[in-house]
Amino acid sequence: MATAKNRAIDLIRSDEVRTRHLARLRIEDERIVLILRFLSGLTTAEVAAGFLIETATMQQRIVRAKQRILKTGIPFGRPAPAELGDRLPGVLRVLYLIFTQGINATAGPAHTRVDLQHEAIRLARLLVGYLPEQTEARGLLALLLLTRARETARVTPDGQPVPLAEQDRSLWDSRLIAEGIGLVDVAAGEPGAGAFTIQAAIAALHADAARFVDTDWKQILLLYRVLSGLDPSPVVALNTAIVLGRVSGPEAAMSALDQLADDTKLLRYRPFHIARAITLDELGRTAEAEDAYAAGLECPGNDAESEYITARITELRR
Repeated sequence: MATAKNRAIDLIRSDEVRTRHLARLRIEDERIVLILRFLSGLTTAEVAAGFLIETATMQQRIVRAKQRILKTGIPFGRPAPAELGDRLPGVLRVLYLIFTQGINATAGPAHTRVDLQHEAIRLARLLVGYLPEQTEARGLLALLLLTRARETARVTPDGQPVPLAEQDRSLWDSRLIAEGIGLVDVAAGEPGAGAFTIQAAIAALHADAARFVDTDWKQILLLYRVLSGLDPSPVVALNTAIVLGRVSGPEAAMSALDQLADDTKLLRYRPFHIARAITLDELGRTAEAEDAYAAGLECPGNDAESEYITARITELRR
């Protein structure tokens, strides 16, 4: 009886801890949403796209977040030193989402927004300067630099997107690549390395490959599987499926993508449909590939990318 009682107390305590943890995560998400909307200047639709939800749902979340903060009196201000560890993940995520919107805009005429890329990198540099001991801050900065290094090759002179396999790697910024690899080489060996550092390591492997065919896809797949354990998000699952296709062929990729087809968040995520279309085309399933591209056009995205998708549909119909 005593053992059962003690076990019950432990379970109650663990449930209380889990509830408090979930509450903190909810508050952190609400802070992130408000920062992106009101400090970063992103529209509600752009914030919603970053979270892979409908704009109306995000609008409701923003309203609830403001009401919760007013009701509970959650303070905004500089955190005390003891609070930095709890606040840092949210700040890193904000910078990452700003940069992501800059690297692949979910609205507007242009495929990329260089202003957002520069601002995210500027803020990441400031953060690393203030907190040089924080591994994930350096890992995030490395990721942003290595991704930014490919910017010139990611779009044509008239602004059309260029897939990674077709990019002219001589246009990649060697200075940013060297800085990014230097950061990630150190961060990856530290105990605090997390999801952003692993993503930076993946970006470094892409940067190391002189040609697309030289990419170490097996190592990248291994890193994505590690990343899945730290960040089991739909986007990570999608990227893992894509890389699996590079290692094991389009059939394996298609099987993995089919397993993700019921994820409501991915169904409104344009890269998911593009990945399916490319894989279906590789398998010779042209009509299905066309349908997948068409589904992608229904998702949030920029005009340049929409033109690219429309061109791919036209090619499939020839």
